[in-house]
Parts: sequence; C-alpha cells; structure tokens
Amino acid sequence: MSREHRITQVFIELADTLVAEFEVVDFLGYLAGVSVELLDVDAAGLMLADEDGLLHVMASSDDQAELLELFELQQDEGPCPECFRTGVPVVNVELSRWPDFAAAAAAGGYTSAHALPLHLRGHVIGALNLFRTSTEPLTDQDIKLAQALSDIATIGLLHEREIRGHQVLAEQLQHALDSRIEIEQAKGMLAERAGVSPVAAFGAMRSYARGKGLGLSVVAHGVLDGTLQTSALFAR
Repeated sequence: MSREHRITQVFIELADTLVAEFEVVDFLGYLAGVSVELLDVDAAGLMLADEDGLLHVMASSDDQAELLELFELQQDEGPCPECFRTGVPVVNVELSRWPDFAAAAAAGGYTSAHALPLHLRGHVIGALNLFRTSTEPLTDQDIKLAQALSDIATIGLLHEREIRGHQVLAEQLQHALDSRIEIEQAKGMLAERAGVSPVAAFGAMRSYARGKGLGLSVVAHGVLDGTLQTSALFAR
C-alpha cells in the first residue's frame, strides 16, 4: 500500500470514529499511533489543557514518549509547553533551547522534538508532540500532515462537545482523564497476566473493543473487575 493510500485510509477511519461512539482516550491514542506510522518520527503523544490551563498527557505511542511528556510538564519546558503557550508550531528547532529537556530527551534516545497546536474556537486546547532519534529536520510535507492530524484531534473534541451539549470542555477532559487512569491500570494488569508488553496489552484491548463495538474504557473496566477474561482478549 502506498503512503498516499494509507493516509487516505487513516482519515477515513478517523472520520468513521467521529461518527461512531466517541471515546477521547481511544481516539487520541489511535492518533498518536498513526502519527508515528505516517510521519518520519519515532514517537508521538497528545496533551490537553484543563480549565485552569494546565496540560495533561492524554495519549502516547509508547512508554518512553510518555515519560518524556511527563518530564515536559513537570519542568514546564520543551516544545509542547511552548507550543501551547504561543499557539504556533514549534518545529525544527535546536533542543538546546531547553537544556533540561534536551538532557532528558537524549537519555530516552531522542535527538529532536516538535509540537503542533490543537486549536478550538480561537483557543489552544493542547498540542501534538513528535519525537525523533534523528536530527534531520521534518519535511514541509510531514509538518503539514502533522498539523492536519492535530486539526482532526481538535475536530474530534469539538464533535464530542457538541454531542454533550451543555457540558463544557473541562468536564469532557476530566472524564477522559478518569478513563485514561482506568485504561492504564487495566493495561498493566493485562500485561502482567498475559506475560506481554504494555504496548501489546493495550493493542489487544483496543482490538477487542473495536471488534465488539465497545468503548475502550468498558473493556478496561472488564479487565479490572475480572469479568473479561485474558483469553478472550488474545483470541482475536
């Protein structure tokens, strides 16, 4: 399959997700994964801001990227916090701009990082983080595609907000944060039970959820309370 064909397929799948029952954590997790697949990057993650303007890690393509995103939040430095504050893309810049972040990125094997803003009705509500093990700059094509993926994330959040009607974005975010905690707990429990990596455990949960037409948080709850057997998740 050509890259162009795959990009078209991904955007069709994302549109289908927006029409179907929408779950923020699953949607953003999928976006993080396809960002790595479609762009010349090695890891990706998405952050959203709460009503107080504080960023939260909502999705990461792998555990190493999540640790680096958490470091950005703790130190309040790096491409993602800067992108969120300014509302403009932070791409192809030297990591030396953020000395502590640069050291943490290097420790994780990354030598460059980028961020694209998520805009919603004139407000920046988060950012897409991209990490690379290469110092080669992102191409204009990849930057445009990354921004398109960021825009899709924003559309998804707007779509969900309209469905919920009177509920505000802060409530939506809190629900997503609560769901993410439960999903992370279930991922760890399933990984230990099945003797697989957390990434494989999460993949099995997502595949089962999509195959059964269930929300990812519903599957996670089943894993945690024991009503969903490990064998059922890995039989697909």
